[in-house]
Amino acid sequence: MQETIVDPRLTTAEEHAEGVRQAQVLFRLNHTMPYTDEYNALVKELFGVGLGEGGFIMPGLTGVCFDRVKIGKGVMIMNNCLMMSRGGITIDDGAMIAANVQLISNNHDLHDRQILICKPVHIGRNAWVGAGATILPGVTVGENAVVAAGAVVTKDVAPNTIVGGNPAKFIKNVD
Repeated sequence: MQETIVDPRLTTAEEHAEGVRQAQVLFRLNHTMPYTDEYNALVKELFGVGLGEGGFIMPGLTGVCFDRVKIGKGVMIMNNCLMMSRGGITIDDGAMIAANVQLISNNHDLHDRQILICKPVHIGRNAWVGAGATILPGVTVGENAVVAAGAVVTKDVAPNTIVGGNPAKFIKNVD
């Protein structure tokens, strides 16, 4: 897993401008009727080439660094998803992200809280992240895995397993 350190105080003018552009596109997206050509165009503008075909993203999306998000084919992301994407977020084909899920790929340094410690988040193919779950930096949710509603995932989730709780723990294998 690749860890990067970011000091937002050292942001370039170009990086700042891109952050402003994404925030403005996000605002427009969240105030546009879903399932319209205008909405779909804004989703494509926000995620660019990182957006797979055949899925959908419901409004209420929040976060930063959407250019560091890669979304596979047929991915479903429900309302009010938070994507703190500085460290990168990958969501593979067929994954389902329920309402109010937080995908967090960065955290603050304990000594200089302006500094961000970034680690990628990876949601595997056909995984299901339940409502209100939180996936923390550096976590991989394996293929076909299920994260129970409200879980706080601090460690990798093995493929074909179900986890739940805070912190999330193994519950059982998926048949």
